[in-house]
Amino acid sequence: MAAYEDQSTRGPMDPERRQQFADLIRRRRSELNQGLTAFSAKAVDPISGVKVSRGWIHRLETGEPITPPVVEELRALATACEYPLETLQDAAGAQFHGVDALASGSSEARAYVHKLDRIPVDQRERLLRLIDTLVPPEEGDL
Repeated sequence: MAAYEDQSTRGPMDPERRQQFADLIRRRRSELNQGLTAFSAKAVDPISGVKVSRGWIHRLETGEPITPPVVEELRALATACEYPLETLQDAAGAQFHGVDALASGSSEARAYVHKLDRIPVDQRERLLRLIDTLVPPEEGDL
């Protein structure tokens, strides 16, 4: 798996190493004032029951090679973090696949983008026209 190989070939102190997901988990665990054992005990996917182990979280946080998480593991970690799944998907996409989430000054804009797919096409078109009246598109915008 290329993402796994790419991460394992770099040392923990490599400045090019992407750490968005690891940083998010480490920071949130600290905010919740939880040790690895307590945090991993909460890391259970509410749909499938998949659990994320203490060891995997430790390896993630310390920069050791890991297998990138699948969606069930992301849901488990989202449960432990008390964050929306999309927040973890964005960070994991950035760290493991080099996919950067929507660049924005606010998380509110990202939340709107995540909801767009649930709006019918005709309503999306009307919404875009409304936005264009409020903030005219700049040259080069689609």
